[in-house]
This record gives sequence, structure tokens and C-alpha cells, in this order.
Amino acid sequence: MKVNIRYRRPWLYPRQRAAIFSPARYAVIEASTKSGKTVGCMTWLLEEALRGRAGMNYWWVAPVYLQARIAFRRMQRLHFTLGGSGGAGSLFGINRSALTITLPNGAVLWFKSAEKPDNLYGEDVFAAVLDEASRMREDSWHAVRTTLTATRGPVRIIGNVKGKKNWAYLLARKAEAGEPGMSYAKLTAYDAVAAIKPNGRSVLAAAEVADAKRVLPPRVFAELYEAVASDDGGNPFGDVRAHVRPLSALPTVWWGIDLGKAQDYTVLIGLDENGQVTAVHRWQRPWIDTKRWILAAVADRPTLVDSTGLGDPIVEDLHAVRANIEGYTFTLSSKQRLMEGLASAIQENLLWYPEGVVLNELDLFEYEYVRSGVRYSAPQGMHDDCVCALALAQECRRTRRYAPVRLWGGPLSDDEDSAA
Repeated sequence: MKVNIRYRRPWLYPRQRAAIFSPARYAVIEASTKSGKTVGCMTWLLEEALRGRAGMNYWWVAPVYLQARIAFRRMQRLHFTLGGSGGAGSLFGINRSALTITLPNGAVLWFKSAEKPDNLYGEDVFAAVLDEASRMREDSWHAVRTTLTATRGPVRIIGNVKGKKNWAYLLARKAEAGEPGMSYAKLTAYDAVAAIKPNGRSVLAAAEVADAKRVLPPRVFAELYEAVASDDGGNPFGDVRAHVRPLSALPTVWWGIDLGKAQDYTVLIGLDENGQVTAVHRWQRPWIDTKRWILAAVADRPTLVDSTGLGDPIVEDLHAVRANIEGYTFTLSSKQRLMEGLASAIQENLLWYPEGVVLNELDLFEYEYVRSGVRYSAPQGMHDDCVCALALAQECRRTRRYAPVRLWGGPLSDDEDSAA
């Protein structure tokens, strides 16, 4: 029997709608409490299921059973958005013990707990929402991801931020850095205050946010209402957000380059005479293209390049063309010296960099004491290419003086120097 369904999407404010209805397969949304992330993702999951057919599964996964049941009940209240000849309520098959809602097209919405990751394996799922992901075990995310493999289904990963040492925070940084197939958004309490509903009221009252700021500890308020994670680990650079500036318009004087091809990125970072970043280039390309792009970018400026491992022959080729391009080999001790120099430059207000992937990597960077010294690195699964490139640029600035030279040898004339 053919059933006509009339659907009316609940009102969503623009930033909420853009964050959740992204075309990306993986949308990661760090959001404050009461910013609309839950109702927005319920709407998204319902609409995904309405495009399905009999036997297709759509999951809402929460950290514990109680939270899954709350979402199930809230989804039931959304039934008014559907209408049909038999009345809105008759279009649903609701199983309160199994926490499932069967739509008229036969697609099934499931509300599941992530408490036992092993229970999440096995199904084919066509779309999923992971609610309060920062409070969910990483094994549960791995399990849900396997259920989306055969269907290539999309997923929305939402929740408050809760520190920096959890998989959801690290995945958000990947999405924010522009990993393929991912999108990132942040929804704060202030976004909800600024959003005006059709009845003329704000989604969230400004007075309520002000009161929460007054009574809550700053760290707690920042996480729950501003979606700013607290620093719960050892970062060697201090307050990295205090050194954010836009890209400098002055000429680049020094370059630092970290090489990568497949898993990692090649990153070029330039600094001006004041220690402010002038350019950030980041790519994954074949070595022949990488060498050509580096030569075009750095010209005759002093340049330090990571020459560790596979980078050694690349740096030899570059140095053969441009004597101003030199290698820097990473060992435990040399990387420690390099990172301590970067930390010193930041803490002494000698270095400035833009928001985006550079800031994100600095924010996540860690150190730990080992028997042979101090080990500096990004968290497992994350990149530190920008940190290394910035550290190399700062080391180049500290140790190399810029004197214009002819690109193929010899000093530049005054006219050539001006043209360059």
C-alpha cells in the first residue's frame, strides 16, 4: 500500500542547520549545552530514514542506556512533523522495550547504548548519530564505524567538549584541519542566544547564560557553554591561543619545511622579520611536484627542511639547486632542542601564528619524560607537521641571516633585489 507522507521540518536556526546538514559524510559538531545539537541531529536522522526503505537501519547511539531512552522519547515527540491519512501518530510503529521507531516506509530508527561496544557490531547501518561522543568509549566509535562500511553511511558526532585527551576531541581537530570527507562546526551558547525563533524569542536566554557564568567554575563554564576544552595534558608551549594573529603582509624572510607524502603532509611555514607567520602551505603530492613547489615558494630565502629518513635525498636534491635550502635531521635530542626553542619563542612573545591547523596542532602537542630525555609528539593518530615546520622556521630565524643571492649563484644586483 502506498502511503503519502507530509513532512514539516522543525525550525532550526541557520548555524545549527549548516553544522548538522553538512554534505560531508563525517560531521563533527562541538556544541554547548542547549545550543540545539540534539534536536538538530534528530531532525537530520529522521530525514535520512525517510529516504530509506524497509529493512534499513538508522542508529542513535548514546553513552548509556538512560540517555538513549531520553533521545527515544524526544524523537517520539517529533512525530508531529509527519502527517498522513491515518493521522500522524498512526504512521509510527513504536517499540518502547526495544527503543525502536519504524517509519511508514519500513525504515527503523534504533536508540542504542554505547556501554558495551561489542553489542554494536554486526548490523548494516545507513546513517548514525553519536551523542555526547566525548563521554563515549573510543571502542564504541570503532564499532559504529564498522556498521557504516557496507552502506557507506554518513555519521554525525556531537557533544559537549570534555578535556582534550579523548577520541572525540582529536577527531574534531582532524575535521577542523580539513581531513577529506569531514566537516567541523562549533555551536556555543552565544550562538543560541543570538538565534531568534519565529515567536521572537531567543533559543537560549542571555540571562541564563550569564547566571551560569557567574555560578560555575571558569573551566566548567568554558566547556559546557563556550565549547572550549580545558587543558588536561602536558603542553610544552603554554597558552598558545594568546599568540594568534592573522597572516603577516610583510615579505617572508625565513622558511621551515616538514616533508610528507602519503600519511603525513608537507608543510611550508614562512616568517617575517618580526616572527609573524606570513604563509602556511600544506599538501600531499608526489615528491617531484613537492620539490618543484618548494623551489618556487622559498626562492632565495634561508630555509630549513626536515631531512629525516626519506627526506634526506629530497633535501640533497633541493640543496643542489638552492644552497639556501638546508636539512635538519630529527633525533630525540635534536627534536627536543628544536621544540624547546619553539616553546621559548612562544613564551617570550617572539612568535605569532594564525588560527586554523597551526594553532590546532600546537594546542594538541604533548611531551613526556623518557629515560633518554623528553619526547615531543602529537597524540596518537594526529599530525604534528605544522608544529615541526614552525619550529624549523623559528630555528632558521634564530640561526640564519638573510642575504639576497642569485637563485643560481652569485649576489643579486640592486635592481634584481628590488624586483625580487
